[in-house]
Amino acid sequence: MTCQSSESTETIESDRRADNNTAAVESDESRIAAAMKELRNTGWYWGSLTANEAKEILQDTSEGTFLLRDSSQRDYLFTISAMTSAGPTNLRIEFKHGKFKLDSVVLVKPKLKQFKSVVHLVEYYVQLSRSSDKAASASNSRVSPVPPNGTVQLLLTKPVYTSTPSLQHLCRITINQRTRQVQDLPLPNRLKDYLTEYVYNV
Repeated sequence: MTCQSSESTETIESDRRADNNTAAVESDESRIAAAMKELRNTGWYWGSLTANEAKEILQDTSEGTFLLRDSSQRDYLFTISAMTSAGPTNLRIEFKHGKFKLDSVVLVKPKLKQFKSVVHLVEYYVQLSRSSDKAASASNSRVSPVPPNGTVQLLLTKPVYTSTPSLQHLCRITINQRTRQVQDLPLPNRLKDYLTEYVYNV
């Protein structure tokens, strides 16, 4: 029978924690790398654009027009710049524990959805904005530009592309809007592979 000293047990525990921390960092790095790869495929990721440059781009656009850029604040990776009824605004995207979510006031933060991908986050809020926009149109209700409490509704409906997207990419988005069953489509495997490289509809 062998006995371990408490010192060697502490060393083993310390090593395990270090291994777990290393694995978490590697996991975060791979998640961020995957996010960057997806973002480059979108056409609406502008990279290192400043807030003022984003404001200029959005200035004459309609409400709901948006772009995604690198955040100018160190604690955040990305920022959504969007046109609201009150003018252009910026909303930071937070990355914690391997997930992305919108930054918000402390009381709302726990209620916000978290996503494994930045593009999935944007897609979710675009779908939410489009469905609320359709609901408002269907009920013929006129929404006042600024609610009584002074808050402004953030809509994400139309991305601003860095350049004109290819016809292939636009077709892929259209197909993704119609079906998630790409493998069931009567298409060559090469085309199915292309469609599954970008599974989002925005």
